[in-house]
Amino acid sequence: MKQDKIFYVKQKHQGVNNFAIEQDSPNGKENGDMVFRHNLRTRSEGFYDVTLKVRESVQESGIKDGICVVFCPHTTAAMTINENADPDVVSDLLFALNKTFPKMPEFRHAEGNTTAHLKASCIGSSVMVVVENGNLVLGTWQGIYFCEFDGPRNRSFIVKVLPG
Repeated sequence: MKQDKIFYVKQKHQGVNNFAIEQDSPNGKENGDMVFRHNLRTRSEGFYDVTLKVRESVQESGIKDGICVVFCPHTTAAMTINENADPDVVSDLLFALNKTFPKMPEFRHAEGNTTAHLKASCIGSSVMVVVENGNLVLGTWQGIYFCEFDGPRNRSFIVKVLPG
């Protein structure tokens, strides 16, 4: 029987949130590539740094050189790469997105979360990172973020590591 692991990430600052990630075992291996699904519970709208979990997935895959794709299968959440050294950057991003996409009474979507759909569409559903010598090739200040625009929610993201 498979046991899920839960990892808690503690961060302070508006826009960057505390959250738990459950890691499923790799759920697929085809032609040498590996697929990992990670579940997380978001507490509110914000940016959740998932870089560590993506790094661990790459290392667990055993793939030394290739590409890592991180995909968000939700229409009101997104993935992005941005600065992880200064938490004010993601706070500013969230502030700017909220200013750019204010709630408007003219929106017709019945759930009332049109702004979350707009933000997710602009940020995008996936990021791709080069893998070299078994490590993610990220810039000094870069981190990978799961962007929640409609929380709190139970969410997931998928990491696929392809050799090449």
